[in-house]
Amino acid sequence: MAETTNLSIRIDRGLKDKADRVFNALGMNLTTAITVFVRQAVRQRKIPFEISLDAAHTEHNVTLAEAMAASELIWQASVQNGTDSMTMDDIDAEIAVARRERKARAGS
Repeated sequence: MAETTNLSIRIDRGLKDKADRVFNALGMNLTTAITVFVRQAVRQRKIPFEISLDAAHTEHNVTLAEAMAASELIWQASVQNGTDSMTMDDIDAEIAVARRERKARAGS
């Protein structure tokens, strides 16, 4: 059996009580739960779960990731159809043409 050592930490009493209830429901005590956490951290060489500021921040990251993926798809499509080298002036000119055509169709 491996040599053990004591670890002393300070934690809010209410938080400890809540943690005790959760871990007891999972069939372990707080010491075992902390040992599981530390083993996973050592094994993975990182905190074994995501840490974020709050749920809104996490949702922002998902939205940002989705926006980046959509941007990449748009870029790939522009390369395929040859519009990737268009300048803003070119884009503005195409928009102006499309607006004139739409007005002409609406006026007919």
